Order: sequence, then C-alpha cells, then structure tokens
Amino acid sequence: MKRTFISAAAILAFAATAAHADELTDIQTQAKQLREQNAAMTKRLADIEKRQKALEAQKAAVPTISPVDAMAADLPYKAAVKAKPVENDDICIKGICVYGNFDMGLNWQQHGNASSPLAGFPANTPIEKSSFGSQFIATPNQLSTSFIGLRGKQEIADNLYAVFNLQTLFNPASGQNANGIGAIVQNNGLGQSPQLGTLANAYGDSSKAGQMFNNAAYFGVSSPTYGTFTMGRQSALSSDLVVNYDALSGSNAWSLITNEGATGGGGVTENRIYDNSYEYRLNIGPVRLAAEAQLRNGNNSSVGNAFEGDIGFDYQGLSMDFLGGKIYDQNSIGTTLTSGQVAAISANQASATGTSVGYTIPCSLGCVSGIVSDNTVFSVGARYVIGPWKLYGGYEHLQFSNPNNPLQPGANAIGGYGIAFVNNNNYVTNRNQDVFWVGAKYSITPTLDIAASYYGIRQHFFAQGAAPGSATGLGTAVFSSVPGGALNLGSLAAQQAACAANSASQTNCAGGEDMVGLVLDWRFAKHVDFYAGVAYSQRNGGLAGGFVTATNNGTLSAAGCGTGGGTCNVNNRVSTWDPGVGLRYQF
Repeated sequence: MKRTFISAAAILAFAATAAHADELTDIQTQAKQLREQNAAMTKRLADIEKRQKALEAQKAAVPTISPVDAMAADLPYKAAVKAKPVENDDICIKGICVYGNFDMGLNWQQHGNASSPLAGFPANTPIEKSSFGSQFIATPNQLSTSFIGLRGKQEIADNLYAVFNLQTLFNPASGQNANGIGAIVQNNGLGQSPQLGTLANAYGDSSKAGQMFNNAAYFGVSSPTYGTFTMGRQSALSSDLVVNYDALSGSNAWSLITNEGATGGGGVTENRIYDNSYEYRLNIGPVRLAAEAQLRNGNNSSVGNAFEGDIGFDYQGLSMDFLGGKIYDQNSIGTTLTSGQVAAISANQASATGTSVGYTIPCSLGCVSGIVSDNTVFSVGARYVIGPWKLYGGYEHLQFSNPNNPLQPGANAIGGYGIAFVNNNNYVTNRNQDVFWVGAKYSITPTLDIAASYYGIRQHFFAQGAAPGSATGLGTAVFSSVPGGALNLGSLAAQQAACAANSASQTNCAGGEDMVGLVLDWRFAKHVDFYAGVAYSQRNGGLAGGFVTATNNGTLSAAGCGTGGGTCNVNNRVSTWDPGVGLRYQF
C-alpha cells in the first residue's frame, strides 16, 4: 500500500513539472510574438513621423498677384510677378484678403519730360510727342504698378462661391490715384513746342482716370464645375492676353505693350479696362473659354458696346490663347489741347457758340480732344516653359474705322472727363496696324531672373479726315467732324504726296515703332526685390508725326516748331533709351 502511494505521488509530481514546462514555453512564445509586434509598431511609427516631417517641410503654394488684375478674384493669377514665399503669409480673414504692391526707383531718359504727379507711370520712357531733353528723376512703377487691393472668396452654397475684387493703382511718389487723363488735362494749353515743352510734364492716354477703384471693381459667383461669372469694372480679355504672354509683363518702363496700353485695349488705351462689363470663364480639362461684354453708358459716351471672346489651352509646357473682338465708340487721346483750343472752349462756355445746336460744352473735371473709332481686334499669344527657360510671343492685328455712332462735343469720357473736340472722321479709309513681340525669361537661380523682349508696331497708310479744333484742319472754333466729311490736306493725292516727301509729315503715313527691353530681377528678401533694366525705343514715319525731337536725338526740330514758324520733326525718325533701377515690395 505504501509503495502504491509513493508511486502515485511520483506520477503526479512529474505531471505537474511537465505542465509547468509547457506553460513556460507558451509564455516565452507569446513574449517573442509581442516583441516582434512591438518592433513592427515602432518601425511603422517611425515611418509615419518621417512622412509627417516631409509634409511639414513642403512649401505652401500661394497665388501670385498681378497688378493688371488678369483674372477673377478666385482664379490663379496668370502673370507671375513675385517669388513664392516659404509659407503662406497672405493677409486674410475668413476668405477676404488685403494685397498690394509698392514700386519705386530712379530712371534716366535720354529724351523725356518732368515727372507727372497724376499719371500712374509718370515718365516718358518710350519716345513720346512731348519728349525733349534728358531727365534723371525719381520714377515709381517701373517694373510694375503700385496698387492696393481687397479680394474675397466665400462659400455661399455647396461648392459655390461668391467672389469680389477691388483694386486701386497709384503713384507712390505723389500719393495720387493713377489718373492718366488728368495728366493730359493738366498740360492743356502748353502745346508741344520747344518754348513750352520745358513746362510740360509727362502724359499719355490711359485706362485710369482717378477713380477710387481705377483698376478693378467687380463681383460674381464661381463654381469649379460651371465656371466664374463676374460683373463690374474689370480688365478686357485682350488686356489679359497681353499680360500673360509678355516676358516683361507689367513693366511700364521697359515693356512697350504695357506702357502704351493700346495693344491690350483693342487699339485704344482707355479700353484696356471695361466699365459696365460682364465676364464668364470656364475651364474644361486643359481648355479654357472666356467671353466678355461691355455695355454702353448711353448716348454721347465713349464707353460704348464691346464684345470679346477667347479660347486657350495648356499642353505640357505650352500655353496658347486666341482672341477676337469688336469695340465701338472708342476714344483715343493723342495729345493735349493747344492754346487755341483752350481759348475756343472758353469762348464756347461764355456764349454757347461753335456747337451744332448752340450749347455749352461741359468741362467740370477738364476737357480733352479725342479720335473716335470702331475697332476690330484679333490676337494670339503663346508661352513655352522648359526647365529654367520661359519663352513668350504674341501677335495682334487691329483695324480702325469711323464710328457708326458719332459722338458730339462734350461727350463723356472715362472718369467723368469731357471730350470737347470730337474727331469722328479720322479714318476715311480703314487704318490697319500690326503688333508683334517675342521674349524670354531665364531663372539664373531660384531668386534671380533675367528677361528680355522685343516689340514692334507697324502702321499702314490710310486716308485721313480733317480734324476739328486744328488751325490746319477745320479750325480751332470747330468742335466736331462727321464721318464722310472733308479730307485732311484737301485730297487723298495731297496726303500721299506729303507722305512721299516726308514720311513723318502726317500721322496717317506708314510708319513703325520698335522697342527692346532688358530686366534683371533679384528677390533678395522675402516679399522684396531689387531690379535694374534698360530699354531702347524708336519711332519712324507716321508714328513719329508731330514729335518734338529730331533724328539726331540732341537738338529740337526747326525753330518755332508748332508756333507757325516751322514744322515739328522735320526728320522722320526719333529714338531714346532709359536705364533705371528700383525696389519693389509685395504683400
């Protein structure tokens, strides 16, 4: 019995030992599995942290700002005018952003004028009618125009947004809103003679006339699927094309098509920005479509009907746009009023004489002379990006004809100015003009660019009507002409003979303008860049008609030019060049 009990105890002890051994093995196996799982989780966590750091290190993409306001407020601006900052530091609250640009520098002009306190770009850098002696002046807005803007985008329904944009261009040297028309009025009566030319400051026709929001004031709705519709005062589609396909886009000092503005305005600078306009844009894959219409203000206004359409595409590094348009009742201001014209306006306001029905011409803000036309425009632009290179090119054909809806003296121009002398008969036969340009931009480093561009304009001969308000035309006491009226010089044959004898004797002679610009732009600090540039420009033939400077670029034309004792620009070619430097701050 005792032996049996001992044997049973031994068996139980062995079984217990075996059970503990199996349990230990299981625990060791589980511990190994846990260690392997922990190692896998540690590796996965390290991978996640690595990816998170990589994402945080990426630069935040922000839209660049175009001072010409090429697109609706919610769309990416197509004209790159500043380097992308390291992080998105736009000044925005709940979808509403303040943005702007300051540009100021120094410029020397071989032939120029004193700086204008009113004009957005207050210098004559390309050669102009009033250009005479050399100038070294403080010059704002050389590489871009200073502006302050407020734009917004707020969701009003599922994937539907309200958008708006308000933008004012200004002269930082004087603090004045850009007012090119005011700069012309300021020089009324001084004429272009050497005797009085030294008293005049720079001027030129403009789409800005001192309005509170002279560059943009529009709102609308936008959908990623159905496109963007905006209403108000906004840039013409022809202006957008010029902005997007110019290597020196926005440069008033060194880009001809930016400075003269007429290429972007369908032949007339004042129409580079439309009042009373409605615009629709739609992107379908790589293809973009756009249409814009300006509706006339009513009777006797230079804000007439205008219609433009654009189709474009992006394919790999290539972008192209094709545009066509028709603009009615366009007003072009070529020069200031003469002393005789100012006297005629004073006589009219004293006696209400000289107009067709005997009324006083309103000049509350000031009066100008204008050539009125109906214009047809066709444009094409292209850009190709390959590595650090960006290549640009464009072409525009313009046709000017007498207006179907002639304006009367005192017609309303943009900004509330009055057109006292209205030429409705300048284009007895259509005027045809071709504009073309080509350029390139190269990124030397991520913060240093060099860009160059060539611009050309060619005008064909056209039959010209006699101008009102001109001692050699219809007389200074005549305030308007009508389509089909008297010819300048009395006949077409006389005009052709005059152009054959001196191609710059008349503004309707065949002629051309050329300009080459070069700019170096160094973004040495966040939001701030230093730039240097130079351009050479020349005019010949009819596009140099009436200019003060002669071909030797050192002496004024014949003594008494413009005063009856001689003729302006007895030679047929004028030129100038204009080196400059400056600083620009953008936010």
